[in-house]
Amino acid sequence: MFIAYVVVTLLAAAANIFSATLDFIRYKQVLINMAKAGVSESWITPLGILKAAGAIGLLVGIGVPLIGTAAAIGLILFFVGAIITHLRAQDYSFGLAVAFLLLAVAALVLRLAAS
Repeated sequence: MFIAYVVVTLLAAAANIFSATLDFIRYKQVLINMAKAGVSESWITPLGILKAAGAIGLLVGIGVPLIGTAAAIGLILFFVGAIITHLRAQDYSFGLAVAFLLLAVAALVLRLAAS
């Protein structure tokens, strides 16, 4: 079970680091999607910081279970909020947010099962 947890956690961390990097460089498609969801451009860097912190927490959590659990819960809340934000703006292009949410849920479930 621990090997599955590590694999899923590495995937979730890599995905969030990639997404945070796109936020930090203000990738054009990210700006377009944020605008469609009604999110101000001024929020992109703070949101990227949250994703990066979650990714780092997942990685640290491989050795320190409590931090991994907290990071996974934080990312779950982050992506639930992202989906709600898209829905409130009647923007239904939130498939990637669902994928990121599922990765965070899987990391949490596997972390708890591996403990």
